[in-house]
Amino acid sequence: MPIKYREGFKYQLAEDYAVIVPIFRFDVGTDYIELDPTGRLLIRKGYAWDGPSGPTVDTPSFMRGALIHDSLYQLIRLELLPPGFKEVADRILKRICIEDGMNRLRAWYVYHAVSKFAGFAASPKNKKKILTAP
Repeated sequence: MPIKYREGFKYQLAEDYAVIVPIFRFDVGTDYIELDPTGRLLIRKGYAWDGPSGPTVDTPSFMRGALIHDSLYQLIRLELLPPGFKEVADRILKRICIEDGMNRLRAWYVYHAVSKFAGFAASPKNKKKILTAP
């Protein structure tokens, strides 16, 4: 019997993670991500994401921001959040990276890079396809 899978993931969350984000009045979720009306974003153990993207290095100061950013982009891509929240997700990425010790200049660069070049990742046209093997 064949298996079904998705590719493009590098990391997997080892335990649940919750954070408050400035996105309110939504009650949406998937098997691994929940966002409630108070802005509580819960990312469940087992969630897989690709980490920091682009020409960058996966440093500790980038990992939490990338996790939150990727999960919010996924909610947008799945059309559970409106596309206008891409900018909010980009700002959250910058803020979290600075909180986690990233140099402000690098955080500025990261923010501008995702603002300009990462729109495709939040687009519903880029939902991860289910592949089959063999």
